Amino acid sequence: VQLQASGGGLVQAGGSLRLSCAASGGPLSLYSVGWFRQAPGKEREFVGVTSWGGGVTNLADSVKGRFTISRDNAKKTADLQMNSLNPEDTAVYYCAATRGRFSSGHNSLHPNSFAYWGQGTLVTVSS
Repeated sequence: VQLQASGGGLVQAGGSLRLSCAASGGPLSLYSVGWFRQAPGKEREFVGVTSWGGGVTNLADSVKGRFTISRDNAKKTADLQMNSLNPEDTAVYYCAATRGRFSSGHNSLHPNSFAYWGQGTLVTVSS
């Protein structure tokens, strides 16, 4: 499966952005889709995941209550809605996919759990 992330940009603190991950080459319904982010000089960080087969969505504690993940298997897209953004959310955001499934409670996943990656999209939050 190939992934393409889009929707990044510049936003003021307190604002919102919606990122989209478009999949091709395979049925998205059989893949869990994760979102990660990487700020300059930092390691890639788990943001959230939507698991296939049951609709389970897990989010990192740092974004709970502000970010949501949704998916549309028919359109082969998985979106990351980001609200109440702050400068600490500034990073390159990546979507990734895996055939693995995740139960609730997986609020921290390693990037190695995902085999397929899209290119990143830059999100910059100004103060």
